[in-house]
Amino acid sequence: MFKKFLMAVLALFMTMGIAFAQVDVNKATQVALDGIKGIGPSTSKRIIEERDKGQFKDWADFESRVKGIGGKKAAALSKAGLTVNGAVRPAETPKAKGM
Repeated sequence: MFKKFLMAVLALFMTMGIAFAQVDVNKATQVALDGIKGIGPSTSKRIIEERDKGQFKDWADFESRVKGIGGKKAAALSKAGLTVNGAVRPAETPKAKGM
């Protein structure tokens, strides 16, 4: 009984580890991109079409080249596990009021 419980717990942790895996936009398949929360089939297709023209250099390049990906969306995708060349999206610094 204990072995079954231990195996179930181990399986749960393995599943959780897979859910939080990093996916690099320059290396991922369409299926892997679809696995990121916030990316559906049409967005993953646009990403791959742009990537076929040349790899993304950084987050700014990714955001400028893929239609529908702006700052907020890119930040959410980064939190969901998407990376560009292995890098998470840098946090934006808050703008000072009145400047």
